[in-house]
Amino acid sequence: MKTRTAGVPEPWAVAPEPFDSPAAVALWRAYYTEVSDRWYRLHRGHDTDPTELEREIAADAGAEFAPPGGVLLVARHDGEAAGMAGVRLRDAATGELKRVFVRRDLRGRGGGAVLLGAAEAAARALGAGRLILDTRGDLVEARALYARHGYAETEAYNDDVYAEHWFAKRLTT
Repeated sequence: MKTRTAGVPEPWAVAPEPFDSPAAVALWRAYYTEVSDRWYRLHRGHDTDPTELEREIAADAGAEFAPPGGVLLVARHDGEAAGMAGVRLRDAATGELKRVFVRRDLRGRGGGAVLLGAAEAAARALGAGRLILDTRGDLVEARALYARHGYAETEAYNDDVYAEHWFAKRLTT
């Protein structure tokens, strides 16, 4: 039986999942490896040192995406774990979007838009009226996705060493 998520076009389905589920852990590894290697290639001319990669993946398991103050969403394409997005509350009215990722082999099939819509719904369910995020300058595809979906660049809200662009969006009910 094929699962359906209301408002999500087939063959996509999105649902909350524990941050430490096998699918979530595999997607976190794929996401972190990609963004870390991309940074190292751009700035150092090589992939991330494997020891550093393992240390950093282990250091940020994703506990901030556990209820009641957060949620990790896993997108499945034809039943296979294909992407993720995390939302966590920063305060009672503001959610933060993190770890938006679609596997490379499934990009261009609407998964990013599906995840953003699901993340916005999840943020509203947590009580947020606004969603914020940060990203890097070299992640041009991510910045374009956010802009296409109504996120506007805003002032810095953190001092993360890798954050170069900050976005915000008012959530409608």
